[in-house]
Order: sequence, then C-alpha cells, then structure tokens
Amino acid sequence: MTTPVLEARDVTMRFGGLTAVRSVDFTVNSGEIVGLIGPNGAGKTTFFNCLTGLYVPTEGTVSYKGTVLPPKPHLVTKAGIARTFQNIRLFANMTVLENVLVGRHTRTKEGLWSALLRGPGFKKAERASEERAMELLEFIGLAHKRDHLARNLPYGEQRKLEIARALASEPGLLLLDEPTAGMNPQETRTTEELVFAIRDKGVAVLVIEHDMRFIFNLCDRVAVLVQGEKLVEGTSEVVQADERVIAAYLGEPFEGDPGAAEAPESAAAEAGAVADSTPGTTKGDVQ
Repeated sequence: MTTPVLEARDVTMRFGGLTAVRSVDFTVNSGEIVGLIGPNGAGKTTFFNCLTGLYVPTEGTVSYKGTVLPPKPHLVTKAGIARTFQNIRLFANMTVLENVLVGRHTRTKEGLWSALLRGPGFKKAERASEERAMELLEFIGLAHKRDHLARNLPYGEQRKLEIARALASEPGLLLLDEPTAGMNPQETRTTEELVFAIRDKGVAVLVIEHDMRFIFNLCDRVAVLVQGEKLVEGTSEVVQADERVIAAYLGEPFEGDPGAAEAPESAAAEAGAVADSTPGTTKGDVQ
C-alpha cells in the first residue's frame, strides 16, 4: 500500500493581480517518481517554490508525511524535503567534498561553541559527515574528484554534484528542477539511471522537465500544468494521448482551456488593432 509523502491541497500563489498557480491539488506517494510538465510560464517552478518554502502560498496547504510544512526553506529541508534548482547553485570555489558536506548541516547537532572548541563530539560528527559525503560521491560516481573545485567540473558532473548535496540532507522526497537542462543524450541517460537508483534507495522523486522522452520513460505518473492550473494527471500513456496536452504545447485552443474565457475578448482587440492600422478600412470591414 502506497503512503502519501507529499500532499498539496488547493495551493494558490498570487503576485499582486497575477495568479501564477491556481487551486492545485497534488500528491506524491512513497516509492514514486512523479513528473510535472507544462509549457514555459505554466507555473511549474513557482509551484516548486511553494512546496519548498521559498514562497508562502496565498491559499492552500503543503504537508509532508501528514504534517503541514512551515514556510521556511531550512525547516522544509529539515523535515525531509530536498531540492535542486533550474540553474546550478554550487559553491564554485569549494571542493566537491565540501559542497556535499554543506548539505549535511540539517543533520548535525553541533553548534558554534562545539565548532570553535573542536572537542571529541565535534570531531566524531565531522568524521561521520565526511564518511556519509564520500558514500554519496561514490553513489554518483565522483569520489575520485573529491578534492576538485566544483567550478572545474564538466556541466553534467556539476548537475550530479548538486543532486548529491541535496541527498546529503537525508530526504524522503527529492525535488529536481530541470535536471537534464543543457545535457547531451548520454548525460541525460546517466541522469535517468541515477534517478531510478535514488528511488530504489527509498526516496520519492518529483521532477520538472521539458525533455518529454526523459519524463515519460522515467515517471510513474505525470501531471500537466497550464497557466497555473492542473490540466491532467495520469500515467505517461494517458497524458501523451490527451488532446488537451497536445493543444497546450502547440498553442492551439481547446474546450476547457484555462485561458478560453479571455479568447473572444483578445480576438476582438486584435481585430480592432488591425482595423486601426489599415488605411481605408473600418473595423466592420475586417474579416
């Protein structure tokens, strides 16, 4: 029996008069890999930010294993949710090992005085953190580069290092924001295998991605956001066959389109603009 790890209920995010995410319900179960797709500007990253405490939703709640999450990123991480970002955010002038160790901060108890005095408890915790960091570097295949500066790694390896740093916080749910962006086919395949391996370790995964082949090969379920609303959710086969998804990506209107109500008004405004800019015609002449 699957157990919900993440539950988002009626999540809405407004910025002034703009509604970026509207009444989205979303669940990720234990042992699942779930994909979140949609055209550019659909609200995917905004929704991610609501899940991880970077944004406080205007309405709705986000829960992890039945507990409503506090709207603070470090507390969300401490609760058991880790993420990567669309743009790589490594510490460029720190080593590969040091970058992973940064991810351990929510799982260590030593404070300022312990660090300054460097007593037996601090040294024991430091050794344990380094051992765990090295295990993660072995897992992603970068143990041999532990002392390399992060900025000197190839692009694909920087992406893997960011995933390792997220895993260092021992999450139950990992959120990946476009993990294959900018990768070649071989790097994409390696990332796919890595995500499967993460799931096999008992970590549920939620992925935003524009590479449809990657998403449909990888995910147990896929949800589609269009203009901030969840359009459809289901297996890869169900989503690929849904004509509304095809229309959303091709820019074609469809019945029930979240923007359908504004379409006649927009068309009338465009027709008026054409009439005003065409010499010798009136608005009634425009067909």
